[in-house]
Amino acid sequence: MSSLQLLWFVLIGVLFAGFFFLEGFDFGVGMSVQTLTHNEAEKDQIVETIGPVWDGNEVWLITAGGAMFASYPYWYASLFSGYYLILFIILIGLIIRGVSFEFRHRMPLEKKNLWNWTLSIGSFLVPFFFGVLFISMIQGMPLDANGDMVAHFTDYINIFSIVGGVAVTLLSYLHGLNYIALKTDGPIRERAKNYAKFLYWVLYVGEVAFAVLLFFFTDFFELHLTTTLIFLVLIVALTVFANISVIKDKELPAFLASGLTFVALVALLFTGLFPRVMISSITPANDLLIVNASSSPYTLKIMSIVAVTILPFVLAYTAWSYYIFRKRIKHTDHINHQTESLEA
Repeated sequence: MSSLQLLWFVLIGVLFAGFFFLEGFDFGVGMSVQTLTHNEAEKDQIVETIGPVWDGNEVWLITAGGAMFASYPYWYASLFSGYYLILFIILIGLIIRGVSFEFRHRMPLEKKNLWNWTLSIGSFLVPFFFGVLFISMIQGMPLDANGDMVAHFTDYINIFSIVGGVAVTLLSYLHGLNYIALKTDGPIRERAKNYAKFLYWVLYVGEVAFAVLLFFFTDFFELHLTTTLIFLVLIVALTVFANISVIKDKELPAFLASGLTFVALVALLFTGLFPRVMISSITPANDLLIVNASSSPYTLKIMSIVAVTILPFVLAYTAWSYYIFRKRIKHTDHINHQTESLEA
């Protein structure tokens, strides 16, 4: 295995971690539109917290997919063909979620509810099915010697993949609640904290179930015992820290901790996969490895040069965007706006 092959395996993991850190709270806010708010003014208030950034956050997913296509084309081919239907559902979720921002903004007040529901449903579908995808992948799928996957329903949907989907969804929801508490004022801010205080206890149960199923359904503990235990402990520690931060009204630490929980989860999955990119449930001889799934050394070299050149500008632009829109969204502004709309 060359250093460039290892570098791009790590970079793809970093891109997925960045996607879940940034887009995770977008999904949480989207789900909160129909579960946390009591009126249209509060819905507008929390949607405005992600209005300037949600589409930029999705670029991390596009970049991760593009990086996989260019650096590990055999991984990309097996994953995207084998998970075609799940990825299609994810795409539908992203589409209905994306258009809902525009349509709910342009609709009269009495017709907004449809697009509020599409926003929430789309925000639920994407993290849930990403959880199903990644968890079923680390269990092993029926991959033949050519890298083709012929799977049955239970290969995709089983107790572990469902727990994984629920866990990613719940993490996204809590991440979104922490972001709402950080970016708003008024009743919605306190309600988000109260929801989070309760749901963290649910998450603890989910993390225990996840760890137990990880032991029985994967070879992570057999092949990577130390790193698996380290990341599992780190996930729990970050969850406890975020929970305590919510209780103590420390909103920024709570938000950062819930985001880093996603980073630790992605790190757990990628270190468990290593040195594989796809695991065959038929025989280990069919596993797709980093060394034989990557592009040519020349391709990886050119990609590395381009990444080093462009990445600083992308990160600087992202940081600047969040700095510009750093202020809290006030509750009173949306009450006044809604009153003016009704009067008109």
